[in-house]
Amino acid sequence: MKKALVAYFSATETTRGLAERLAKSIDADLFEIVPKQKYSDADLDWTKKTSRSSIEMNDSKCRPEIAKKIDDPSQYDVIFVGFPIWWYREPSIIDTFVESYDFHNVTIVPFATSGGSGIGDADKNIRKLAPAAEVASGKVFSTAESEPGLKKWAMKWLSKTP
Repeated sequence: MKKALVAYFSATETTRGLAERLAKSIDADLFEIVPKQKYSDADLDWTKKTSRSSIEMNDSKCRPEIAKKIDDPSQYDVIFVGFPIWWYREPSIIDTFVESYDFHNVTIVPFATSGGSGIGDADKNIRKLAPAAEVASGKVFSTAESEPGLKKWAMKWLSKTP
């Protein structure tokens, strides 16, 4: 089986549990994408145009800093990248993460949590940001998705031969 990493961003802990269950179900390494400046409740108030998250999401060039990096992404064949859907796409910190590495010969598989929307433009955006990677079509999961369900989904990429 291919070597996998589950990297995730979870501003409110919503995506964390899903990412942990996915990593456990496929025996993958786990990496939390932590912002250098933590998001406060006020920062995440999407109803206010002046909130940090609103400002970031309205600027496609915004790249929030990440507190730490993974050591060597080339050791992984498949990297599952998890995040909450913000404004019908991935949060800007995911863009920072994807642009921080050379994902040559790596498959990136987006997965997300959402309050009701689909994955939106996340797949397309990540493909543009990681042109050396194979970027799979992502999927939005319920936060209650089971380990067996996650494993079944993930095995499509872990058992795929080049």
